Amino acid sequence: MTPELTIALLAAAVQSGTPILYATLGEIFTERAGVLNLGVEGIMLIGALAGFIVAKTTGVPVYGLLAGGLCGALLAAVHGLVCLVFQGNQVVSGLALTILGTGLSSFWGTAFIGQRTVGFEKLPLPLLSEIPVLGEIFFQHDPLIYLSYLLAPLMWAFLRYTRWGLGLRAVGETPAAAAAAGLRVLAYRWAGVLVGGVLMGFGGAYLSLAYTHLWTNGLSAGRGWIAVALVIFTFWRPGRAILGAYLFGGVMAFQLRLQAMGTTLPSSLLLMLPYGLTIAVLVFSSWRGRGSEAPAALGVNIEPRE
Repeated sequence: MTPELTIALLAAAVQSGTPILYATLGEIFTERAGVLNLGVEGIMLIGALAGFIVAKTTGVPVYGLLAGGLCGALLAAVHGLVCLVFQGNQVVSGLALTILGTGLSSFWGTAFIGQRTVGFEKLPLPLLSEIPVLGEIFFQHDPLIYLSYLLAPLMWAFLRYTRWGLGLRAVGETPAAAAAAGLRVLAYRWAGVLVGGVLMGFGGAYLSLAYTHLWTNGLSAGRGWIAVALVIFTFWRPGRAILGAYLFGGVMAFQLRLQAMGTTLPSSLLLMLPYGLTIAVLVFSSWRGRGSEAPAALGVNIEPRE
């Protein structure tokens, strides 16, 4: 592979990995509060459709992005209602959320299949985009990619150094002790669910507003499930989510380029590559024995005493 093709592939890995990064950060934030949300795929699809429709209607992609985040939060709120208010099973609720989001996006989106919308275009950053190699890989993209560069370190700093971030982590580790210390456990868990839903919705909106600029049913193509696995791979650490998302994005970009080059490998085998990597990542995480880094109360419904 020539240097030019290598640079192009790495740049494509950044672009392809960005929606996974948004979704992964959203799931990390939610799980840090002790809530397991397996509805990432459904939330991304709803966010993608909402962003597409609003941007197409208004002609303003920023409105589409905000709509995607808002609808992501609304769908996540359904999960919060089931699990935090009615104390329902978090695994079952998350799976139902994926089915709901997939069904609604297909039902409402069928009329828009193949249509295009305005979206975010490439905006090379002055000076930075002119850096050899690194400029082309990281700084010749759309604004949403630049925003994603900031989210992971900001989330890391929030969870590690701020009072609210430490409270969120405490609620995910030991809700009873957090409540005894005066923290509003239910409020923190709701914040984790809703903020996580916004980020997942942003990931979906990125697909329709920046990655493709068009709508087709099933646009997320399993990226939500990859994000769930990536949370385990990154050991619930936002900083590692960047590398993990770009790793998966690189695999996706690589299999697309192999197909475009007319490889003799079966297309079904190439399409399987990202999901094969997902299984390998889960096996690696289990082999390393790092599952203990998960929040201790993850997936556990505890009635807080506010």
